[in-house]
Amino acid sequence: MRNLLPEALHPAARLVRGRPKQLGMLEGLTGEYDAALCVGYHSRAGAPGVLSHSFMGHEIEDMWLDGRPVGEIGLAHATAAALGVPVVALTGDDAACAEMTEWDASVVTVPVKYARDRFAAELRPQAEAREAIEEAVARALSQDPPRPAPSAAEATLTVRWQSASVAATLLGIPGVTAEDPRTVRASGELPALYRQFGVWMRVAASLTNQPPYC
Repeated sequence: MRNLLPEALHPAARLVRGRPKQLGMLEGLTGEYDAALCVGYHSRAGAPGVLSHSFMGHEIEDMWLDGRPVGEIGLAHATAAALGVPVVALTGDDAACAEMTEWDASVVTVPVKYARDRFAAELRPQAEAREAIEEAVARALSQDPPRPAPSAAEATLTVRWQSASVAATLLGIPGVTAEDPRTVRASGELPALYRQFGVWMRVAASLTNQPPYC
């Protein structure tokens, strides 16, 4: 949570930094904002992308939102949409871009590197990548993206953990149920469900001594 240089930001930008944050990378997002940009994202756990993981590296084996495979990209998109904010652009490796396109084909994506393996990639030249990001974001915002209607619809989040101990401990939280010894689920409105997932990660961190990546 210290990967941005405050002195390098636009003078009008406000930076939310550190942890814990109830909404993780979405902390501070409300319906008053016109758009959300996902910069420097990666594909979900198990995907053949650079640094692919879902929030906690090895501790989270897989996730589903309403039965649909999901990682940080999909959960961020769904939570922003529930707040009435459209995600308009995403940058990352080609696997992350493909994941976003599968989730929502209207989002403009910018691949800045191409995965050769989980820890190897072919990188676009830095100047070229920066220019591509600036052009794509300007284009996405100039299209006056339609705003999703804020939603209070109930969603179901399912998480399969590496540790059965994590899953068993989470059953002590009201509303959390088990699908199998390592898989739990809960239902609720977004973004409240996202906030509850943050509690799950803090429980997992306390049991495994592995803090969330984000």
